[in-house]
Amino acid sequence: MTTSTEQGAGASDLGKSVIKTRKVTAWQPNFSPSGAGEPGSYLFQLVLDNGASEVVLSVTVDDADNLFDWLTASDEAYYDMEREVLLFGSRTLG
Repeated sequence: MTTSTEQGAGASDLGKSVIKTRKVTAWQPNFSPSGAGEPGSYLFQLVLDNGASEVVLSVTVDDADNLFDWLTASDEAYYDMEREVLLFGSRTLG
């Protein structure tokens, strides 16, 4: 998986160093076909904290299927900016 991060308008280096985890407030899956017989590209655009930042994940077809399911089923998701990890809302046991 590869990622690309972009800071929204008004973002500062100070905010980037202090805020390490942001809430995913919107997401959009994308598929771009390649040539005939070639695998396409699966991308997920994650909008963080209503546009304060944005992350684009490039994933495999299997990861895209799983990620779509997890994002659809989750009430909340967060993105750890420092570790580049997507976290899903907590669940209670039992």
